[in-house]
Amino acid sequence: MHTASHFSKQLLRPIQLIFVIFLTISGGPYGLEPILKHVGGTAALMMLFVIPLLWDIPTILTVLELNGMMPVNGGYYQWVKQALGMKWAFMEGWWTWLYTFVDLAIYPVLFVQYAGFFFPEIDAYKIPICLAIIWICAGLNILGILHVGRTSVVLGIVLLIPFVLLIGFGIVRYLSGIPAEHLIPVSIVQPSFTQVGLGMYTIMWNFIGWDNVTTYAQEVERPVKTYLRSIIIAFLLILFFYVASIFIASQSGIDPALLSEEGFPALGTLIGGHWLGMLLSIGGMASALGLFTNVLLSVSRIPKAMADDRILSAKLSAIHPRFGTPHISIILCAVVVSGMIVWSFGELLIIDVIVYGTGLFLEYISLIVLRKTMADTHRPFRIPVNIPGLIVMTLIPFTCFAIALVAALSDSGYSLLPVLFALCAILTAPAAWMLLKNRIVIRPK
Repeated sequence: MHTASHFSKQLLRPIQLIFVIFLTISGGPYGLEPILKHVGGTAALMMLFVIPLLWDIPTILTVLELNGMMPVNGGYYQWVKQALGMKWAFMEGWWTWLYTFVDLAIYPVLFVQYAGFFFPEIDAYKIPICLAIIWICAGLNILGILHVGRTSVVLGIVLLIPFVLLIGFGIVRYLSGIPAEHLIPVSIVQPSFTQVGLGMYTIMWNFIGWDNVTTYAQEVERPVKTYLRSIIIAFLLILFFYVASIFIASQSGIDPALLSEEGFPALGTLIGGHWLGMLLSIGGMASALGLFTNVLLSVSRIPKAMADDRILSAKLSAIHPRFGTPHISIILCAVVVSGMIVWSFGELLIIDVIVYGTGLFLEYISLIVLRKTMADTHRPFRIPVNIPGLIVMTLIPFTCFAIALVAALSDSGYSLLPVLFALCAILTAPAAWMLLKNRIVIRPK
């Protein structure tokens, strides 16, 4: 067994955790581009303030209380196990696996998309490039969390600098007035119910994953205090860059269809010229690498936690003798993701939010149950409401979730297939439990 001192040199520091969280949740505004096409600039800006308030703040508060109470590796899996038992912990771990595999599959594809700014023919080599990215990032994770943290700081800076320039040039351009001949006619968007739902999914997807950053809590320096500060800073950083970037896009005169298809590099080229488009493309590649690396970091701790409980093969619980990382679990995740590069970005977005929301619901239930069953347990951070207040807080984000789901289901086009796929994926968890439950024997560690 490895002692705590064995891993003492592998603890994440606060500044590293801020960038790890930023690159787990966001990766910058990349991915928000379709929002103008769905709902238009005014509605997009309004939704960027309202949706995080209703969808994210309750989640962040839940994560801060539960992680402060139980700052252990496995994060949300351990919370659900403590509150609801092994069956629902298995469901939580399984659903998280599924949604994260789908989530991870899009990032190498996005890397190739942004690299296309420099090499238009690169799409012909998409599969080998995607595989190379997957396994390079897996190798970095095997080397240890400290390497991931340091890389995240570098990638975070690389992706944020172009947006600082974009926002700066955009504000100057806005204040000085845009020559009429440079404006691209933009039709007034009157979004349908389905388009509003797709806009909600776009924003919700760009804000999910706050619970994911807790799966390696024992590998963070002073975890309770560090998580509290880092999550708040990361949230404000993400919100600022999202709102500022979409505001600049909405005032630039860019065609929303062009922005959706070619991304922020097209906006940068319009506002600052080819050089700014080039920097935003580099930032997009850095974002894709950072997101893949950090999301893989979070999900790779879940198979190990489940293997420790004898739900999964004991081999997944193995720790690398030199690097102290769950290398078998990391390799397994990389293998699965390597075979999942099939869905489009918009379809993956819908699948992600639906499966993620299902697992998130168990975390809210766990919060309420633990308030009752472990009422006297010390909580460094406590949401200042009682149990009825927690129930109301739970209903708020899931009202958003339900509206977005109903909107997607109302579309007979491309939205319906990923919704049905996500619902079928959710049903695989109880099926897997029925197959495995008789083989599960929980023994003392």
